[in-house]
Amino acid sequence: MQSSDGRPRGHGDGPESPVAKYEGPDPASADVGASGRPRYDDPWYDALASGWGETDGTGSPAPVVPPARQERTGDAAEVYLEVRRSAAFQEVRSRYRRFVIPGLVLSLTWYVGYVVTAQTAPGLMARPVAGAVNVAMVAGIGQFLTTFLFTWAYARHARLRRDRAALDLRWNTQELTRGLRGGAR
Repeated sequence: MQSSDGRPRGHGDGPESPVAKYEGPDPASADVGASGRPRYDDPWYDALASGWGETDGTGSPAPVVPPARQERTGDAAEVYLEVRRSAAFQEVRSRYRRFVIPGLVLSLTWYVGYVVTAQTAPGLMARPVAGAVNVAMVAGIGQFLTTFLFTWAYARHARLRRDRAALDLRWNTQELTRGLRGGAR
């Protein structure tokens, strides 16, 4: 048998062989370092994962997270909690909920109604609308169309009602946390 490019198949040594040949440096031919272990060109080969056997220079294990970093996280957490309690954040969340919750309820009702009708009233769903197109096909296409319509409406609502306020909140939060770090990076 031959492949589409005219080369014979099934001999086990062609490009379509189920056994892939390893192309690259042979691990067995790696340089051997002073420790007797193979040395590879990969700079991360001997790197330890964070917190796994590292020492702090005195021989004792280093802490996984430096203590100074934990202090900053506490201050940043306070900033985020303060922003979350702010009236601007609450307004952005309420605008989101006022759109998404009714949209979700409407979409799920429409979907469940379609599935239940298809199961309980097959005669209704089989009724022809035009030629070979029946009620089930129209309702199924309607599912896709309403999904695209809801996606468009969500993006438009977000752009017009929430994005500017959310970006302002994000900017203010970044400014507050940057102040905790001691200035701009």
